[in-house]
Amino acid sequence: MSDLPAGADGPARPVPLPIVLVGPMGAGKSRVGARLAASLGVPFIDTDQRIARRHGPIDEIFEREGEAYFRVAEREVVAEALREEAVISLGGGAILDAATRADLGRLAVVRLDVTPEAVAPRLVGGSRPLLAAGGLERWTRIRDERRPLYDEVADLTIDTSRRSVARIVAQITEWAGGRA
Repeated sequence: MSDLPAGADGPARPVPLPIVLVGPMGAGKSRVGARLAASLGVPFIDTDQRIARRHGPIDEIFEREGEAYFRVAEREVVAEALREEAVISLGGGAILDAATRADLGRLAVVRLDVTPEAVAPRLVGGSRPLLAAGGLERWTRIRDERRPLYDEVADLTIDTSRRSVARIVAQITEWAGGRA
C-alpha cells in the first residue's frame, strides 16, 4: 500500500538518491525512513542499526569505549551509507562530524524535528546513552545545541510532532520528486 495521496503513482520526476534524514533522537527518522524507502521501492539504511550490527549495541559501545570511539565508528558507517542509492537515517549526532556535514551538502537532506512534549512518550524505556542522565531536559539541550548544524545541512524541515508517518512520507516524496 502506498503512502502517496489517492491516485498518485509517485513523483512526476525521479527522486534523487540518497535521501538522508537527520534530526534529534525520537523525531521519527527510522520509522519515516523505512516507510519512505518502501514507498519508493528502494533500500532503507539506519546507520545506528549498521553500527550495532558491526560493533554491538550502541549503549554498550558508549559504556565500553566512550563517545569518541563511537563517533569514529559512526563516521565510517555514515560515509559508506551516503554512497548508496537508498533512504538513509542518520543518528542524531552524526552531523557533529564536519566531514559528514560536507558530504551532506551535495545530497537531498530532510530534517525531522519534534517538540519536547511530543518526544517525551517516544523516549520512555529507551536505551539512549546520551539521555541516561538528564532525560527530557538533556534531550532538549542536545537538540538545541545541534539545531544550527541540522539547519546547515537540511533542504527541507518537517515537524513530526502531530503528523502521521503517511503524511510525512507524502510530503517528502512530493518535495523530492520536484528536485530531479
